[in-house]
Amino acid sequence: MTRQHADLWTAPVADGALDATVAVPGSKSLSNRYLVLAALAGGPSTLRSLLVSRDTRLMAGALEALGVQVDLGGDAVQVTPAPLRGHVTIDCGLAGTVMRFLPAVAALADGPVRFTGDPEALARPMGPLLQALRALDVRVDEEGEPGRLPFTVHGRGAVRGGHVDVDASGSSQFVSGLLLAAARFDQGLTVRHTGPTLPSLPHIEMTVAVLRAAGVVVDDSRPDIWHVEAGPVAGRDVQVEPDLSNAAPFLCAAMVAGGSVSVPGWPARTTQPGGLLPGILTRMGASTSLDGDVLTVSGTGAVHGVDLDLRAAGELAPTIAALAALGDSPTRLRGIAHLRGHESDRLAALAAEITRLGGQAEQTSDGLVITPRPLHGGVWRTYADHRMATAGALVGLRVRGVEVEDVATTAKTLPGFVDLWSGMLAASAHGGRVVRDGLTAGPTA
Repeated sequence: MTRQHADLWTAPVADGALDATVAVPGSKSLSNRYLVLAALAGGPSTLRSLLVSRDTRLMAGALEALGVQVDLGGDAVQVTPAPLRGHVTIDCGLAGTVMRFLPAVAALADGPVRFTGDPEALARPMGPLLQALRALDVRVDEEGEPGRLPFTVHGRGAVRGGHVDVDASGSSQFVSGLLLAAARFDQGLTVRHTGPTLPSLPHIEMTVAVLRAAGVVVDDSRPDIWHVEAGPVAGRDVQVEPDLSNAAPFLCAAMVAGGSVSVPGWPARTTQPGGLLPGILTRMGASTSLDGDVLTVSGTGAVHGVDLDLRAAGELAPTIAALAALGDSPTRLRGIAHLRGHESDRLAALAAEITRLGGQAEQTSDGLVITPRPLHGGVWRTYADHRMATAGALVGLRVRGVEVEDVATTAKTLPGFVDLWSGMLAASAHGGRVVRDGLTAGPTA
């Protein structure tokens, strides 16, 4: 690739210490869980501050194909459930939440529902979920490589439920996808995880929490076993938390450039894995403070290496890896073997891109070892992976000449990322103004 290619974005370098407040849009993980439950509810729902990005648009479009009315206009999204219809095709794009949350929902439709997606999505593992559906007497026809998209779920209007085993070592979404639909199964559902590891447990805890908030009875008292009772799902009026993982690159920017970055709306308690970020960044040399609902991260430009188990928050790994490449000592990231099956093989991608810019990053059986080396400019490939793109922007904050390939892929979960990123730098030059959708909106005070 050359500089003339339109899909290369030159990441801006920070000319001085940062001083900005960045308003991050709503959580993708919560938004798509709320959309699914609203579609299965007994009445309408209002979802406030819902993230409107490619992933949530794909979810909304899929639910509309199934007969649900979803109005994405305005800050308050209205969802009106309806009997689920079959004889439709669902485009999953590259959204794991769509391809893994909706097959169990499609089993409740009145006919076949075909699932397809982007070319990159065809490599993402689906086998354990499809096997679980078959164990519940749901017919699933696979069209290509076994355990991958595309496939068709033959809905019959009802699922008996009962008990099912699933190996969720590859993705916690296999468990969440079954749990989200389980209250509508005739007998409810007991799900038992049978695999050797269970990544991203906070995401399953998030699923349990949103189910309970919608009036669904869930028993998660036994390790690796979840029981959902059959019963109604309540329509709700919900405020969606900011996406804490999408906040990570902005907060880490304060460590790379020095200064402070604040994110408003930070919850005192959360099931989002991004809630672990303040503790992680403190270990890596930042100062963090929570004033009301405003989290502030301050740094000096120094980044310390750590030995970190990210099993519970693997989605933070690309950001932490980029930060570690700018550190003063080696970092080891553990417990993230499952990232090989995400939007990209994130372990291979991170190792390749850090190495491409002169760094040293080596894969282990379950993670990465990153040894800081002087970095230079060059193309940072993103592999159609939104978190690879934001990781490249973070490296480019200090390293001049980093050109991020296909930065538009950030629209998957963070539309307007480039404007927000540039706005953060511009705000720092103008007294720390609030950045919202790339625009400065008044002083932080």
